[in-house]
Amino acid sequence: MTRLPGSAGFQGLTAPVASSRLTNAIAASLALGALSICLVVTVTVFTVKASMAMPVPM
Repeated sequence: MTRLPGSAGFQGLTAPVASSRLTNAIAASLALGALSICLVVTVTVFTVKASMAMPVPM
């Protein structure tokens, strides 16, 4: 069974969607966002651990 060219699906022609500079800027932005989320989670975990270690004032 053979397929006819162009009968279904996408055509064989491709067009550039974004420039490589834009792609790199988006990748760097996502990496920076992921790093900042990891930093916030780490600080939160250490803050919770430190607050649990402190005695409760009565």
